[in-house]
Amino acid sequence: MQEREILSSTHTILAAGDSLTYGFGAPAESSYPARLRQKVSMKVINAGENGETSSEGLQRLPSLLNTYHPKLTILCYGGNDILQKRSMQQLKENLKKMIALCKEADSEILLIAVPNMTLFGLEPLALYEEVSEETNTPLLSGVLSEILEEPSMKSDQVHPNAKGYRKLGDAVYEKLKALSLVP
Repeated sequence: MQEREILSSTHTILAAGDSLTYGFGAPAESSYPARLRQKVSMKVINAGENGETSSEGLQRLPSLLNTYHPKLTILCYGGNDILQKRSMQQLKENLKKMIALCKEADSEILLIAVPNMTLFGLEPLALYEEVSEETNTPLLSGVLSEILEEPSMKSDQVHPNAKGYRKLGDAVYEKLKALSLVP
């Protein structure tokens, strides 16, 4: 594992993703990037877009990286690919391409695994573990499943409420601490 630089107040964190990053289903100040901003003393950009697929995120990411020059990029994509029954192989390739773009931009990366919603509940997708291993990228896995399996943390079937986003933001922060990226 490579040595990671601890982020400081001069650095920017970019949270890129779909409605789970945007904070759909809760007030804007309740999104997980907003919660993370409360816990770290640095700029946290919420670049979540409702309804965005990984293909659309891949197209938008270079502009975000060029605009914000983040020292850390948090990627949370896949929910809309799953709901729209898009190719899981394409999702995997898109995530790998996004990670490569972040590395080229000298940005640390945290990948958040999105569970597959099935008729029988939530199922972990092995592709996130595969992407993490193949690209040597830290992965936060399981927390979205826990949140979405708990009715008191959901605003609807696929989105957390303010309590759920708070838990997600806290889990992201704890993972970043464990990776020695934040003090």
